[in-house]
Amino acid sequence: MSHWAGTAVIVANDRAGGSASLPVADVAAACRRLVAEVSVVRTAYPGHARTLAAKAARDGADAVLAVGGDGTASDVAHGLVTAADAGPGGGGPALFCVPAGTGNSFYKEVWQDLPWPESLALAFGTGRPRVRRLDMARTEDPQETVLLGACSGLVAEALEKAAGITGFTGRARYQQAVAATLRDFVPHPSRVVVDGEVIHDGGVVLANVGGGRYRGGGFLVLPHSVLDDGLLDVCVVTSALDARELPGLTREGRHVERPEVLYRRGRRIEIERTDGAPLPFERDGEVLRGHTRQVLDVLPGVLPVLSPPERS
Repeated sequence: MSHWAGTAVIVANDRAGGSASLPVADVAAACRRLVAEVSVVRTAYPGHARTLAAKAARDGADAVLAVGGDGTASDVAHGLVTAADAGPGGGGPALFCVPAGTGNSFYKEVWQDLPWPESLALAFGTGRPRVRRLDMARTEDPQETVLLGACSGLVAEALEKAAGITGFTGRARYQQAVAATLRDFVPHPSRVVVDGEVIHDGGVVLANVGGGRYRGGGFLVLPHSVLDDGLLDVCVVTSALDARELPGLTREGRHVERPEVLYRRGRRIEIERTDGAPLPFERDGEVLRGHTRQVLDVLPGVLPVLSPPERS
């Protein structure tokens, strides 16, 4: 049986999760059984995966495999969509993620709980793969792509606090940061606008825009999100909800049933802090500082992603 991919580039982040558990050699060996030409490149500094992925796209690779966590997936996706030949309806390599980080939300989004060797065999061991062109978002200032989601409020403040926590790593460190943030968290006054319509003007615990359904590997923040519908889902948790309830509610997506939570879809989302103070805000786990307002626009169908075969 002939396989579809002639060339593949593996972009590996040795700092994801724990370097001892990074399965680069296993991924390369499995890939070489299904792809004629496989090369491995390793990131040397934060953001390097963007450059490596863009080069793979320009060099005409058929697929790029991101081996790492959600940050690696985000950087590789950014490199692919900003390469010269990537865009709506255009070409470019298809992305495949190998989960080797802490949260692995993007892998879970596409392949659920399937072990990566099985998903890799499904993606490459065929003459005709299933490639979905997924939506992304772009922030206006600074101009950054968003793969997993962007969030103001509690999530961003917890990420800030996590940077100063020692003695914990990965998901445990973030859980410690959330607990510490909740102890003295104060909702911030914000206006949230979806496609020109103000949907909330008042206290906000968080406003999440995406993107994927999951954040942090296990929090179902946007349970109704569809990756390729050309829209961004928006979840606004207002200050009428006790923030301490949120971690438990979001594990199963039950927060959207509460009247204190607003859920919308749109193509252009604006979040503005109305008291003049900086807006706590993050995109794909990276904190963006110093802005009172963030605007996100959907980038429909820009990212080709290898996906499970459609069920007959």
